[in-house]
Amino acid sequence: QVELVESGGGSVQAGASLRLSCAASGRTFSSYAMGWFRQVPGKEREFVARISWSGGTTYYADSVKGRFTISRDTAKNTVYLQMNSLKPEDTAVYYCAADVYGRRSPLDRRAYTYWGQGTQVTVSS
Repeated sequence: QVELVESGGGSVQAGASLRLSCAASGRTFSSYAMGWFRQVPGKEREFVARISWSGGTTYYADSVKGRFTISRDTAKNTVYLQMNSLKPEDTAVYYCAADVYGRRSPLDRRAYTYWGQGTQVTVSS
């Protein structure tokens, strides 16, 4: 079993930065591709970023390219989302997730078999 716990969310002003962390425990973390998703009330959970298990391949939603960076530290079993130049429209609950099998498109939330509980990010103008 894999447990994922997000941290690092908070309330900030537009233009500020936050770094989210997702700590994994249980099964080996380094063999999983990891993704970040976000969700606001009344909307579908949307893809934000993804990183391969080796860290060599990343994908980003167009809305965050150039501002967000996903990375991982396999020794610490942790994946990060560095968020710079935050905008009010980035306000959401952010979730990390693990893709064990790679059987679906990486942007599809259904590809991810383990999910964290989410951390709230609020950006004020």
